[in-house]
Amino acid sequence: MTAQTVIELRQYLTNPGQRDVLIELFEREFVESQEAQGMTLIGQFRDLDAPDRFVWLRGFTDMEARKAALEGFYFGPVWQAHRAAANATLLDNDDVLLLKPPVVAARFDLPPRQPYSVELPPAGLLTVTVQALDGPPDAGLAARFETEVRPALEAAGARVAGWMVSETRPNNFPRLPVREGEQVLVWIGRFADAAAYAEHLDLASRAGLGDGFGVASTRGVIQRLRLAPTARSRLR
Repeated sequence: MTAQTVIELRQYLTNPGQRDVLIELFEREFVESQEAQGMTLIGQFRDLDAPDRFVWLRGFTDMEARKAALEGFYFGPVWQAHRAAANATLLDNDDVLLLKPPVVAARFDLPPRQPYSVELPPAGLLTVTVQALDGPPDAGLAARFETEVRPALEAAGARVAGWMVSETRPNNFPRLPVREGEQVLVWIGRFADAAAYAEHLDLASRAGLGDGFGVASTRGVIQRLRLAPTARSRLR
């Protein structure tokens, strides 16, 4: 089982040359210690187009569990012992979207967590596409995505790993800011490599999918990320 009723998409900007320092510390000290508080570390990534950007996702069973888990971790001994070293690598860590999979079919299918010492096989390319919505998603958005958009994306070569929309309930752990007042749809794609992703974009364009991919309330793409999973990322 994985906790992913509420999901944070976190984009960190590190100081120059410090991304790998942060990743090594993060994967050694902050994976099991966060999951011990009841959250799920879904994936950790290097941004292929921004050498100082570290992207990661974590999930919670609900908003109340999120508050308790974050309090348990950030006020707990592991973060207190390593926060100075972690913060020394960071330039900005406030780019955070609070999200939710609107239906069970939108959630990630993740393999079990492997111990720190286990080396996983090479991973492919993960992509994050953030699309702006006109307003809160209507009741039919999930059905349209699952029956129309997902098949169209996969026909164009994507493997949709999961998708989410904005969680509009107030941030109940304000110590960690999130981007507020935005309505977005975010989908995560799997590809064999960068060439496969480029081919997907070309096929999608020629198929007339456009930035909205046929979702009427979508205004268009506001961000695309090409990501390389780290050694301990469950999403790969």
